[in-house]
Formats: sequence, structure tokens, C-alpha cells
Amino acid sequence: MDPQEEARTSRDPLERSPGVPKSQTPDEEERRGGGTAPAAAVLDAEADGASVDGLWELPVEPAKRRPECSRCSRPQKVCLCPYLPAHPLHISTHLYIIQHPAEENKVLRTVPLLAACLPQDKCKVKIGRRFSEEKDPELSTICRKSDTLILYPGAEAANLEEFILDSPIYPTTVIIIDGTWSQAKDIFYKNSLFRLPKQVQLKTSLSSQYVIRTQPTNRCLSTLECAAVALSILEKNNCIQETLLRPLQALCSFQLQHGAQIRLSKEHLLKNGLYPKPMPKNKRKLRKMELLMNSIKI
Repeated sequence: MDPQEEARTSRDPLERSPGVPKSQTPDEEERRGGGTAPAAAVLDAEADGASVDGLWELPVEPAKRRPECSRCSRPQKVCLCPYLPAHPLHISTHLYIIQHPAEENKVLRTVPLLAACLPQDKCKVKIGRRFSEEKDPELSTICRKSDTLILYPGAEAANLEEFILDSPIYPTTVIIIDGTWSQAKDIFYKNSLFRLPKQVQLKTSLSSQYVIRTQPTNRCLSTLECAAVALSILEKNNCIQETLLRPLQALCSFQLQHGAQIRLSKEHLLKNGLYPKPMPKNKRKLRKMELLMNSIKI
């Protein structure tokens, strides 16, 4: 054997094909080509699989929520209690808030702030989509009383201020639906109980101060704002509105200082050519858009 050839053979005992990298051994080539891995590798894979399976048996610790303030239901670090009245407001009107389940866990909801400003026996929150006499006898009784109103806008709704001037029975209870406009509409029309009380609406020039959440129009108010205006009318005390709006203003101011943006109403965006989405093809939705652009109530 030629000495040079012998030297090559001793240095490189494995015969390689042209173009195959020297670092690629037959086992590596087989694994890269999808062949069967060596027995040791199979055992290692089985051991890895067993260890992964064992993870499912480990106890799972629930995620820790930030400590919340017991009064305003906000995280303690961003508590809004300094903006709440020192003591619950003295009112004679009872509020029943019908809250859509989707609103219950939203961070920036306004109902906890409203409830924190009022006595517990004057503000009750009922969560759900469907209500009946069998499911909720208390609410059924409230809806059947002649001194109960439901605050929901519409063609059949009377103006609240005008209604109380002519009504022989002064209202003592007001029902307000809490949710997006589509959620509120669904609750109102699919629960026959809510057609029993007198339907009223607010006639106010107040623009919503809940600027961190998009509204259909500037005149669409949050649940807290509706309650604030209604209670100031029924209790004949304008200070109530100012007191109830203070924590909402603080909430929005805090969010804007920490990166939130002012959410302009759909009406404003459409009128000024700023609406970011294409106009809908659905005729019903398109009609709603046209009504918003022409400032017609929907």
C-alpha cells in the first residue's frame, strides 16, 4: 500500500461521499434523512417523554391577582377612594343595575365606582342576560310597581324631567342596563319584564367624560354618568352629579397619563373622515352609520 494512501486511511477510516461534510457521521446522516435513530437515542427520547408526562401531575398554582381595594374595587396601587365621597350619599331613590355578564370582569368598568358612592341598600347590581319571574321574583316585583322607571332611550321613552312633573306618583326606583349598546339592546328587548316599568330617557347636553372608551355618539353616556344625571334630577340636587362624576374623571385622567388614548366617538370620526375601517356592506349597519353622520338618534 502506498504510504500516503495508508496515512489517509488511518486518519479517516470512514469512507465519505463527495459533498458530504466531514462532521456528518453515518448516524447523523441517517437521522437527518429521517432514518431510525440509534437505540441510545430512542431511550433518551422515551425518558424525555416520561419527564414531560410527569409535568402534568405537578400541582398548578393559580395566578395571583393584584390586591384590590374593598371599596372602589380597583387595584390598591391605583385606588380611587380619595375621589369618592367620605360617606355614601344620602338619597331616597333605589337603583337596580342590570349588568351584562361580559361587563363583570372589565377593568375600567364604572359600576363599582357608582356603587362605592351610594348606600348598599340603594344600589343593587344583578348580573345576567335573561330574567323572569321564576328566576328573579324580587326583580319581577320591582318591575311591576307603578313607581319604577327604566332608563333606556327610544321612540316610546318619555323625557325624565318632563315625566316627573306630570306623574301622579313620584318615582322611587330606577332600572339601568349596563353593557355595550348592542348588549343593552339585547337585554331590553329580550326580557319582557323590562317593558313593564315606564320607559324614560335623559335629555341633556352633557358629553360623555368616559373618554377612554369609544361611544357611538358624544351624547351616549356611561352607566355611571346616566345614574349621576338621573339621580340629580330625581333628588333635585345638582351636587350629586358633580360628586358621582369625580371618580370617573380621575379614572380617565390616570389612564391617559399612563398611555391610554382619548377615544373619539364613532359619530365624530365619521363626520370628520377619520373612521379607520371601511364602511360596512350590510344595509342595516350602513344605515346606522348614515344616521350617526347626520346626527339622528338611533
